[in-house]
Amino acid sequence: MSRPPAAPMTVSANTPITRVARRVRRFWRDNGAGYLFVLPSLLFFLIFIFLPLGWSFLLSFQEFGFRDSTWVGLDNYLGLIRDPIFHQAAFNTVIYSVSTVAVWVLVSMVLATLIHPLPTRLRTFFRAAYYLPAVTSAVFIALVWKWILNANPWGLANHVLSLFGAGPVSFISDPSPFLGANVALWSVILSSVLTIPAVGVVLYSAALAGIPRDLYEAAETEGAGALAKFRYITVPLLKPITLYVTIIYTIAAFEVFERVYVMTGGGPGYATHTIVYLIWRTGFRFSDYGVASAQAFLLFAVIATISVLQFRALRSDVEY
Repeated sequence: MSRPPAAPMTVSANTPITRVARRVRRFWRDNGAGYLFVLPSLLFFLIFIFLPLGWSFLLSFQEFGFRDSTWVGLDNYLGLIRDPIFHQAAFNTVIYSVSTVAVWVLVSMVLATLIHPLPTRLRTFFRAAYYLPAVTSAVFIALVWKWILNANPWGLANHVLSLFGAGPVSFISDPSPFLGANVALWSVILSSVLTIPAVGVVLYSAALAGIPRDLYEAAETEGAGALAKFRYITVPLLKPITLYVTIIYTIAAFEVFERVYVMTGGGPGYATHTIVYLIWRTGFRFSDYGVASAQAFLLFAVIATISVLQFRALRSDVEY
């Protein structure tokens, strides 16, 4: 007895597979063109940033060799905790960052406040002038400061001191302790704080344009002076910009390298070593890539932690 032919299998339009397929097609129809445009950038990020970052993280747990590598676990990180050179570099970096960031933020806000009342053309001129350091080579600026602070008589600072019968002073080669650090490190810090903080001036200047003039007029009717208006109106309303500027300046300060490399070469001794300079020295001068990777990720952890603390301390919901 023959069996009746089996009925053909049909796929319901409401099965999970078909629903997912419809969603994928709809998503691709709506967003596919945009993802195709960003695909080159995503591939660039993956190949040149994400993959090297992951490889560097793995290197931090190895004793790297060009022919073979040995897995050492946390030894590289534990070695840094006991390394006096790393301690010196971390201390120098903290001193440099605390000193420069505080001055940069304050100077940026004050300069922006001073140029804000000026006529439009003058305000545009000063914004462009203050932004020049951002487009000038950091190496060139460091070379200029190296000449200014040179211990030889032709250094500008020592030449000025000689006019008053003083000097010469070994600004960038004196490891003598001074105010908790050393003369050479304070000279590098001085060269940084006397360089106009370009980005902050422009950002604060743009933010000041958004503060309603009515607030200042109301304060004037109450008898508030310029200092009171700056303290009770300008500073609180600029808090979101202060948060952003503080974070980017902190990251820039912790990553200082060119100024130290050009002006002092990390010396004398380890007097002006910073963490990034130590990473470069460990990795590219001594080819100890495992330890250098561990130093880099410790620096990343410190910067991330400080950024989170700054965000919690300075965040605010300002509306005006």
